[in-house]
Amino acid sequence: MISSLVFNEAGLLPAIAQDAESGQILMVAWMNAEAFEETVATKKATYFSRSRQRLWRKGEESGHVQHVKDVRLDCDGDVILLSVEQVGGIACHTGRAHCFYKKLTDDGQWLDAEPVIKSPDQIYQR
Repeated sequence: MISSLVFNEAGLLPAIAQDAESGQILMVAWMNAEAFEETVATKKATYFSRSRQRLWRKGEESGHVQHVKDVRLDCDGDVILLSVEQVGGIACHTGRAHCFYKKLTDDGQWLDAEPVIKSPDQIYQR
């Protein structure tokens, strides 16, 4: 199955996480081969963090795990679509339900159009 995936020059491919129930796009992240294989094996979303240069098991710090219900591959083999159950209802590190909360207004400004469900300070207690 991994041989069907087309990774970019950095060995990554984009992965879209979509809420299995509502269809809402929650986030976009990156996967390398190891992240993909772990996701398939565990049925929990695992990504590759480009900033940390390591695997990122969604929810490892926040508790907001993504249980994978379905995995799809696009026609070109270079994008993964994960249908997930989002634990806690928060997918974004900003404490929102999803990462696509900024809306472009008619006057060309970005508006925060979705509420913060839980403060990042509460989620990521250090």
